Amino acid sequence: MLRIISKIESMNVKICGMKFPKNIKEVGNLHPDYMGFIFYPKSKRFVGENFSYKSIEKIAKSIKKVGVFVNETAENILDVYDKYSLNAVQLHGNESVETCAKIKKKGIEIIKAFSIDENFDFDSLKSYQAVCDYFLFDTKTLDFGGSGKTFDWNLLEKYKLSKPFFLSGGLSLSTISKIKKINHPMLVGLDFNSQLEDKNYTKIIEEVNELINKIRIQ
Repeated sequence: MLRIISKIESMNVKICGMKFPKNIKEVGNLHPDYMGFIFYPKSKRFVGENFSYKSIEKIAKSIKKVGVFVNETAENILDVYDKYSLNAVQLHGNESVETCAKIKKKGIEIIKAFSIDENFDFDSLKSYQAVCDYFLFDTKTLDFGGSGKTFDWNLLEKYKLSKPFFLSGGLSLSTISKIKKINHPMLVGLDFNSQLEDKNYTKIIEEVNELINKIRIQ
């Protein structure tokens, strides 16, 4: 088992899959470190074709606004980044090192997601280190994210690279105590999504508030 440490209170909290203006405002008032907005039409949490910049323009500057993309061209990603005045992009598909490099050239913070199972080769990430700011490790699914399930976190012991990473995949209030047991020096952030929602893909504010308090007030 992984050894217990007590650094969870210093981790970045990312609330992803935000799409409704009122819900965006409510979560923003709780001041997570990152808020994610999905620009992938096949996602249940797609912000929609008519997503308004007004929905996110008043988010506190201390919160990084992240655009989440899946196998989109660098050109389209950059257009959306500028249109919504984003602070970072998350690439959640099979994006190449070259695509990451095109975006990184613009000085944009990049979070590159990878789907993890027992057969994943962490050494395959070496070529991405120079063109990404963070990795994000999610549960492997047939599609791109959104499983609501955790993977075997003991697999993280195989990760020996120096690029910091976010943990994703089924994280919830009930997993906080287990997260505290992860001992990995490169774990710097926690990505929450479906486990904090009601059936309409709206984040439950009371749960988000409790979650942030549990992490930051130790």
